[in-house]
Amino acid sequence: MNFAKIFLAGYVLFSLPGTLIAQDRMPPISTDKMTDAQKKVAAELVAGPRGALVGPFIPLLRSPEFMNRLQKTGEYIRYENSLGHKLTEFTILITSRYWTQEFEWDAHYDLALKAGVDSAVLAAVREGRRPTGMSADEEVVYDFSSELRQNQSVTDATYARAVKAFGEQGVIDLTGTIGYYTLLGMIMNVARTPLPDGKAPALAAFPH
Repeated sequence: MNFAKIFLAGYVLFSLPGTLIAQDRMPPISTDKMTDAQKKVAAELVAGPRGALVGPFIPLLRSPEFMNRLQKTGEYIRYENSLGHKLTEFTILITSRYWTQEFEWDAHYDLALKAGVDSAVLAAVREGRRPTGMSADEEVVYDFSSELRQNQSVTDATYARAVKAFGEQGVIDLTGTIGYYTLLGMIMNVARTPLPDGKAPALAAFPH
């Protein structure tokens, strides 16, 4: 029994996303070891609005054509989609919370604050509970995201609220934002992509 407990504790330490001890499975590739295809897509990404090859794009570089197509989708979702900056950042953090994705939470937390999301709302999201004091459009985003994750769909009532708030394009952009950052969360959790040096994890394991 004691051995089993020790084994389980070790498994949790080394396997849960966002832990300090978990080893990065897909660390940065040095330029001299990149293929020509990898160098090309890395240069294109750095020249774009992100400005640096970090986070999910480090493991994604293992599949340069996939990364190239995905990051172009991500540029629209992050910078141009019809939800606007505040709701996009809020959606990213909700999705990061579901996946206990420390890198994305760290990268987008301050951006969400600057975009106008209240810190108390984000504290509730971080703790895994429904926030109080959300604006009407934030409530729609939160309820839509929560239902989609939990039920793999949304009710007619929630769908109607989202269409009324954002239009059909906004519903597609919201769903796409959830899906895109779910994919990034999956990739980084598989690769065990670490936080930047000096950063501490902010998220406990999400309750299931």
